[in-house]
Amino acid sequence: MSRAFVKEPDGDSAIDELPDRPISPNRNLITPWGHERIQATLAEWRRKEAATPADDRTAHARIGRELRYWQARVTSAEVTQPPAEPDQVRFGCRVTLARADGSRQTVGLVGEDETRPEQGLIAWTAPLAQALIGLEEGETVRFGDGELEILVIEPLEPD
Repeated sequence: MSRAFVKEPDGDSAIDELPDRPISPNRNLITPWGHERIQATLAEWRRKEAATPADDRTAHARIGRELRYWQARVTSAEVTQPPAEPDQVRFGCRVTLARADGSRQTVGLVGEDETRPEQGLIAWTAPLAQALIGLEEGETVRFGDGELEILVIEPLEPD
């Protein structure tokens, strides 16, 4: 098929129209220190915008997309203090789990924008977190192909 009559965006207008980053439909629960990090991220993107030459349309399109995302996340944030003495798993808790093979795993339930799986911080909306929410120490839950026992529930501390 000939491309002669197909209207494609000009190189510059394609850059101006970067799609927005998807925003979760879930409540935007976030720890107080996570909220501070998001505000710092937004401020950093604003600094980048100010430092970027006006004629760098590619950079401005990318920066604009990030600014829209982080501004939306700051605006919708529900800052939630971790419970001081949790008696069941919920947002803001650190949970130590025992697996059937004897291994242990510790996870902290945080907001979607503050997850760091390598540090054991998972979103409160993650499947594992959802399986644990509402359970107490000593209870077990089937997850994946095994069973997990909740050994310890404690408040999540700022890192």
